[in-house]
Amino acid sequence: MSVLLVAAGGFIGSVMRFFLSVKANKHLIGTWIANISGSVLLAFFLHFYLNRTISEQVWLFFGIGFCGAYTTFSTFGNETLLLILDEKYKKAVGYVSSSIITSLLCVWIILSII
Repeated sequence: MSVLLVAAGGFIGSVMRFFLSVKANKHLIGTWIANISGSVLLAFFLHFYLNRTISEQVWLFFGIGFCGAYTTFSTFGNETLLLILDEKYKKAVGYVSSSIITSLLCVWIILSII
């Protein structure tokens, strides 16, 4: 049953990620938004799971399945590599830095507040 919950959440997360990519015309901003918003969602789900506010089934579906598929390290890595290969070093550093710093800052703020 756990595998099915993760798979169902992952299906929906990957479809949402694809939709966001299409809406952003496959630009960096789509991946950036997905990774930041996915990190924020994951922080909420983790907090509620650790405090036993949501069940393990909800955690498997949303936290592991949905957020795991919605956020995308492979696309992030590929886009960063393409920027480097195009010799857009400042943009690559800005993209990586803003992605990591913004994600961690948002998660820290959320976990500090709730």
